[in-house]
Amino acid sequence: MSQMIIGLTGGIGSGKTTVANMFASFGIDLIDADIVAREVVDVGTAGLKAITAHFGADILDDSGALNRSCLRELIFSEPEQRLWLNSLLHPLIREEMLKQTNTATSSYVIWVVPLLFENGLDSLVNRSLLVDVDPSQQIARTAARDQVTNEQVQNIINSQMARADKLKMADDVINNNQDVVALKARVAALHQHYLTLASKA
Repeated sequence: MSQMIIGLTGGIGSGKTTVANMFASFGIDLIDADIVAREVVDVGTAGLKAITAHFGADILDDSGALNRSCLRELIFSEPEQRLWLNSLLHPLIREEMLKQTNTATSSYVIWVVPLLFENGLDSLVNRSLLVDVDPSQQIARTAARDQVTNEQVQNIINSQMARADKLKMADDVINNNQDVVALKARVAALHQHYLTLASKA
């Protein structure tokens, strides 16, 4: 039986990590796209070799690892380089996430993917779960957590898919405007729902 995959997503500051950790507390395996994105460009990987071949050895730090801030600056100022990098990394990330899914042992698997809909990864999951939060809370939480201005957070939100579009696309929604007790109860209910679905798969 192939693993049932739940794609967990949400905008910046929505509480994705908190929700993911609640599912993990039920023994559910998490596969985090941000972590996998780092793994596919580790020293010795095909991903890092391709990046070095394209950008040159200046893209590496003294230890031979990827110099992320240098790469960020390069792709920030040149959109076509960002497109090149995305077309290299997205298939590698997808492949690695599927590989990790195949070795997972829990009844179902949670993929934590900030840009689930934007990057088309929702086509690979059985159900999508959106952590939704009121934009004013989203801005306040992120500004406090990351020590940035409200305006900087708003710019990040503006660069992501519109909240209304994500709400339309998601199979399930967790409203994270409430307290942690209500959040835990909602996660527990969804966990039971997913166990039932997985048992029928």
